[in-house]
Amino acid sequence: MRRNAGLFVAISLVSGFGSSAMSLVAGIWILDLTGSSSLAALAGLCVYTPVLAGPWLGGLLDRAPRRPLVIAVNLTLAVVLLSLLAVRGPGETWLIFAVSCAYGVSYVLIDAGETALLPSALSPAELGDVNGWRSSAQEGMKLVAPLAGAGLYAWHGGHAVAVLSAAMPALVAILYAAVRLTRTPSDPPPDRQRGLRAGLAVLSGQRTTRVTVALAAASIAMSGFSTAAVYAIVITELRLPATFLGILVSAQGAGSVVGGLIVGRLIARRGPVAVAVAGTVLFGAGCLARCLPWWPVTIAASMVAGIALPWTLVAAVTAVQTHTPAALLGRVAATANTAMFGPIALAIPLGSAAVHLGARPPLIAAAVICLGAVVATSRRRSTRRNADRPARSPSTGRETPAPGHRSERHGVTGARTTLTEQGR
Repeated sequence: MRRNAGLFVAISLVSGFGSSAMSLVAGIWILDLTGSSSLAALAGLCVYTPVLAGPWLGGLLDRAPRRPLVIAVNLTLAVVLLSLLAVRGPGETWLIFAVSCAYGVSYVLIDAGETALLPSALSPAELGDVNGWRSSAQEGMKLVAPLAGAGLYAWHGGHAVAVLSAAMPALVAILYAAVRLTRTPSDPPPDRQRGLRAGLAVLSGQRTTRVTVALAAASIAMSGFSTAAVYAIVITELRLPATFLGILVSAQGAGSVVGGLIVGRLIARRGPVAVAVAGTVLFGAGCLARCLPWWPVTIAASMVAGIALPWTLVAAVTAVQTHTPAALLGRVAATANTAMFGPIALAIPLGSAAVHLGARPPLIAAAVICLGAVVATSRRRSTRRNADRPARSPSTGRETPAPGHRSERHGVTGARTTLTEQGR
């Protein structure tokens, strides 16, 4: 188990380095070729757009052997990245956009595939810790890889970065092949659950997955919604140079590394729902702290936000892994990724428009939405408990089940099984 845990962390380090380096260089390369900042920004949109097709792409993972498919996707990505060697001038800019789209598709398949593979390689008790370590590894690479990629680009140009980035998924494929799978997925689900709606049905059918994914979606969306407001706070309110944003990014990255290292223990002690609630509340508090007109508080708030976001994300991923039938885990994981990261595509432009009302209103709104999401999930839990509470018979005084009551072991998706019961 320890061997597999180390391999998955290494996979996160290697893949995080390659993708983070290339994501920055793609925009710089397009800007140098075309002189258009708007075209350069579209490279990022190409990366995130494929997440909207997550439920459909995730279905592939449930119809094919997962590890061979993930290895094939990584090797294909390596070949696609090498196509950037053909870029010589503005006429080949479309190749950079095409590679960015390929990166986006690979993210969906690889993230969902890895989420589905982890329960087959690790014990349930290890999932929270390893998910946290992977998050810390990825965030750590975001601090190092962009600088390394930009430096290599300035030294030898985009072709050198393309070759380096292509080597990363090839190495990841080797690491995936070295993982020892101790459990195998169960047989495919019945015909009535084969459709793409199965992902949504399983995701929304259990409170743990429904609440954690919803809270992660709210926190991640509000992180995008508040981006423009943070820029405005730094430039117009604090009257600091734009380079100060680099300090805030580093502070948030450092917080994410710390948050990822401790989130596994928190999940083991308190459960994924409690950790998701804590992360959402903490992120809302960080948004409010950013409204204060003192730059040290702004740095501290960025670090708090960096701790909070991995808590919500890792809690949701762990909940999906431990509460989903093995045969449906691919599409459910991809559907969860779409639910968590899809809203940010709308939140970013909304936040850019809202900042015209001032720097602080969007931050306050983000905090209110996060806290509102926590209150809404808490109220639903209380309502569900009251509805399921047994009533006392007036004649015998004994407790009788409430109308429509079903035990915890028989929910929407039928008999609820744990990872141990599924034999994964």
